[in-house]
Amino acid sequence: MTSTTRKAPRTLARCAQAAIGVAAVADAFRATALRNHRLHPSDPSPESGNASMVFVYLMTLAIVLFLMWLAESRSNAQLLSPRSSLPTPGWTIGAWFIPVVNLFAPRRSVLDIGRASSPSWEEKRGTTLVDLWWAAWIVHGLALVTANQVAPKSLALLVVAEVSMIAAAVLLGLVIERITSLQSAALSATVPAEPLPRT
Repeated sequence: MTSTTRKAPRTLARCAQAAIGVAAVADAFRATALRNHRLHPSDPSPESGNASMVFVYLMTLAIVLFLMWLAESRSNAQLLSPRSSLPTPGWTIGAWFIPVVNLFAPRRSVLDIGRASSPSWEEKRGTTLVDLWWAAWIVHGLALVTANQVAPKSLALLVVAEVSMIAAAVLLGLVIERITSLQSAALSATVPAEPLPRT
């Protein structure tokens, strides 16, 4: 492999991990405040509105940083494995915003990026980690929809939704760490290209 000046996006990875973690904790506060407001609708406390606003800001930041990391990691994966079957740059990001498609395509994109990043992806159980993250994320979404549509005051659904949200955040942080570490090792192990002889 020829030399490259590209590096794994470690700083971006750390920022995304931190933002995702903070957003997950903020979501727990938001959900609790919202449930309290539903239980006591006559309470004029602005706590629910403030918690929701803070969560929206933090989640937006987390989404932006994660997608930036994902785009950068996809570019690195393409460089490391030019013949690998990877989603296009546009699809890597766009699939997250298409209803129904966003239930399965993003997981596939992350798996493809992981596999293209290093031959040791499967050996290190990267696929299992992605599957656990995606399962936790889907459970969170289902619990949230059920709570909002069927039982908005249910403590059990609130606990399931928020525990799965925090689990998904932790697992996504591990996925980010795994892919970033594999790419960092692979990129640092590239063999420098020999200079062309002068004629």
